[in-house]
Formats: sequence, C-alpha cells, structure tokens
Amino acid sequence: MLNRIQETKKYIQSITQLNPVVGIVLGSGLGNLAHQIDIEVSIPYSQIPNFPVSTVEGHEGNLIVGKIEGISIVALQGRFHYYEGYSAQECTFPIRLFKSLGIQLLILSNASGGVNSSFQIGDIMIINDHINLLPDNPLRGKNIDELGPRFPDMSAPYSIEYIKKLKTIASRHNITLREGVYAALSGPTYETPAEYAFVKFLGADAVGMSTVPEVIVANHMNIPCVALSVITDLGVSGKIVEISHEEVQEIAARAEPKLTLLIKELVKSVQEPKSELCL
Repeated sequence: MLNRIQETKKYIQSITQLNPVVGIVLGSGLGNLAHQIDIEVSIPYSQIPNFPVSTVEGHEGNLIVGKIEGISIVALQGRFHYYEGYSAQECTFPIRLFKSLGIQLLILSNASGGVNSSFQIGDIMIINDHINLLPDNPLRGKNIDELGPRFPDMSAPYSIEYIKKLKTIASRHNITLREGVYAALSGPTYETPAEYAFVKFLGADAVGMSTVPEVIVANHMNIPCVALSVITDLGVSGKIVEISHEEVQEIAARAEPKLTLLIKELVKSVQEPKSELCL
C-alpha cells in the first residue's frame, strides 16, 4: 500500500507543482462543481497508476488539481463504489493519495434517499454521523501503522468545527440545511420499502451507497472531513415512488448551485500552510 501511494503521488507531482490543502469528492450528479475550479490539470483515472476506473454514469472519471477561491485543491470528479466490484480498500485509495499530497480537509458530497419524514426532495443534509451497513471495511486486514492506528476513534467522524462553519455559511446565504445520520448500503439496487423502514428504525435520516468508507479512511489518517448529501428521493411511507439514476442526477443537478456555494465558501476558510508534512 505504501509503495502504491508513493508511486501515485510521484506521478501526480510530475504533472503539477500545486500542493493541495483541500480534497473534494464529487458524487452522483454533482460533477459540474468542477466548473467552479480554476483547473491546472485534469487527469483521467485511466492514466493514473494504481487508480480504479469509475464505471457509473454521471461520474466523469477525472482527478482535478487546481484552485477554488485561491486555495489549492484536489478533487475526484466521480468516486468509486463497492457495488462496482472494487474492494473497500480500492474505493478509498484516492483518500490515501489525498493525505500524501498534504490535504488538511476532506469535503464529500453524495446523493441519497431521505427516510426522515420532515425531509423534502432537493434538500441538502449535513451528515453528522453514519451507520456502516456495507459488507466490508477499508481497514480490514493487517494495519499499516504509518497510515494510522489499528483501532481509530470514531466518536466524531465528521468535523464538528467544519459543520459549524457550514451552518454559518448557510445562514449567511439563507440556505436551509438539514442535518442527520447517513446509512450506507452496498447497492446497486435502490432500497425496497422494507429496507427504507429498516434504516429509519436504526436511526438513519438518509441512505446511500457511498461516502462511509471514505470517512473511515479519513479518520484513520486523521483528516478532518465534512459531507453534504442531496436528498434525491424519499423512503417515507406514502411518498415512495419509482426512481431512476437519471432522475437522481437531475435532482442533484438542481441542488448544485447551493451546494457549490457552500463548498466554495468552506474552502475559503482553509488556510494555505507555509510548509506541509506529507507521507
């Protein structure tokens, strides 16, 4: 793992001299956020050593290095999912790479189904906790001590500091934010009514097929992270309707301007360091 991280890092640094301080993962239907980046280089995943290749429509499949509001960032224009056939470790390899490049904050986005009866389609939810219902964990296997501890603490998996900043930004721009727990299932099927009821019973407010492995790895490597989820359908009794991936993308795209504003303002709050310690 360490050798693969170093090999990939060396390749990225042979193309760009920017040292990103923020990492961003752009989820389903949210790839157009890349248009807000002053792009220095955009690299197809297929050209990056040790990288998986995104197979999902709406996930462009590029690693972008550039700046937002003058802050150096690295972004995934499309993530990797367990249901695509990748292991949890493969899905989260880019987060390992981000840490080696020196990021100080990880921002994640996704589309999800809401199971909180107060939610509406198109709402944006801050994830403040999660329930891992995936059949794998990216930390399974022999621990690599250079990357993080064998048993990482998960008492606050999402940064309380940056959640507060997001709420302040949203208030300043009159953006309504929901807040809640995200449950991760493997997919690729959307949830049945019984599965929606199950995750609601467990204490979740929304359910999706991603993000949690990335957050686990971020915590393992001591990267503060925040995550925003666009509610693209409702798993609430009486409101469950047939849903397609195209509809998910369309609804996520309608929420994109607000999401873009929130992320841009949050990135501005991160300070560029004078020097960085990288793996």
